[in-house]
Amino acid sequence: MCAAPEQTLDLPPGTDTVTQAVIQGRVLAGAEPVAGAHVRLLDGTGEFTAEVVASPEGSFRFYAGPGSWTVRALSRGGSGQSDVATRYGVYSVDVLVGA
Repeated sequence: MCAAPEQTLDLPPGTDTVTQAVIQGRVLAGAEPVAGAHVRLLDGTGEFTAEVVASPEGSFRFYAGPGSWTVRALSRGGSGQSDVATRYGVYSVDVLVGA
């Protein structure tokens, strides 16, 4: 059993968005969610930071600090990535994947 928390778009109660950045979104192929995609968070230098598996709805979430980040999704249907610059708060980032 995986110890990663359930991946949803609803923030858990008590989530501190004052001192951290929450990067969350969905993995999509067109308008359809991609379940089970491996979603990686890379820092501003391209170094691997964390990985989660997208929920059945394609949802993912990372907790990070201020900075420049790349969210990369790998799935059977292809890969894709999105960049985001954060400070504090919640950032919504959808990643489109394709061949």
